[in-house]
Amino acid sequence: MGSELALEPMLQQKTILITGGTGSFGTAMVDHLLQNGVGEIRIFSRDEAKQDQMRQAYAEPRLKFHLGDVRDVVSVRRVMKGVNMVFHAAALKQVPSCEFFPMQAVMTNIQGSRNVLQAAVEAEVESVVCLSTDKAVYPVNAMGMTKALMEKVAQAVARNLAETETRICCVRYGNVMYSRGSVIPLFVRQIKNGEAITITEPKMTRFMMPLAQAVDLVEFAFSYARQGDLFVRKAPACTIENLVAALKNIFQAKNEVQTIGIRHGEKMCEALASREELCRSEDMGDYLRVAMDGRDLNYEKYFSEGDLKEAATDDYTSDNTQQLSVKEVEELLLELPEIRQELSI
Repeated sequence: MGSELALEPMLQQKTILITGGTGSFGTAMVDHLLQNGVGEIRIFSRDEAKQDQMRQAYAEPRLKFHLGDVRDVVSVRRVMKGVNMVFHAAALKQVPSCEFFPMQAVMTNIQGSRNVLQAAVEAEVESVVCLSTDKAVYPVNAMGMTKALMEKVAQAVARNLAETETRICCVRYGNVMYSRGSVIPLFVRQIKNGEAITITEPKMTRFMMPLAQAVDLVEFAFSYARQGDLFVRKAPACTIENLVAALKNIFQAKNEVQTIGIRHGEKMCEALASREELCRSEDMGDYLRVAMDGRDLNYEKYFSEGDLKEAATDDYTSDNTQQLSVKEVEELLLELPEIRQELSI
């Protein structure tokens, strides 16, 4: 099931706001939107240097740059006026950084998201899609915990809105391949510099998703979301050792591989959906729609009944999804434009 036919007519002459729009997701979404007749794209972020780079690189009159911070509700309200759709990507994403400065993650990922949602409702925006992460499922680190709470805040706002009002949903995905700050650019840089390839733990597994599929997920959510929905794109996974082996094969490298141990806040595997969520999910082909928990605060009627289906369901993790071989990882990597550029093909 694809979202393109449903989404493209919706984009005609619309005003789209991308918070955190200078990041990897923002630039990929901009590329896609500019090809689909969008009226105006507002890039909202606090990084003036990246905004200037982006402004010069695109030289596109439909791109409008707004300096501000999601923590500052006044600047969020200002940029929200006249917006039709919001893609909320602004976040602190680096796991170790959030571990050492957790309140910074709280202020951006939770309070900042609340500011975006409230401003969107006040401005009567049509739809908001909030970007989340697999680290929000059974979170063990501050980044995942704040993203999990972002999802809860989004659903709390959605519960008080009718389907005809601002439609709020979340999308959740795993590692985006070659995104800024991710491990693949680091490994490529180490390979090309002749350095040791530093890995945390060889048997650690991670979901693998090209950036283009992350954009597709957001589009799909906008096309099919109901109030409070959460969407997951199914994805394969691989071990870190298979990822490194694939990169070494592609670049015909003989670099030493050095195991440095798990970093602050990392897990051996990640989960895209818990079994509790899977029990109320709808399989939509490449995607899972997880409906918002519709129960109210009157829990008395639930005390006497359990859920046998939940007990028999397993979480959807990077350990029990499709596992990619070294050859399959190579094929996936060679589809990435960044890898092809590094190889000059």
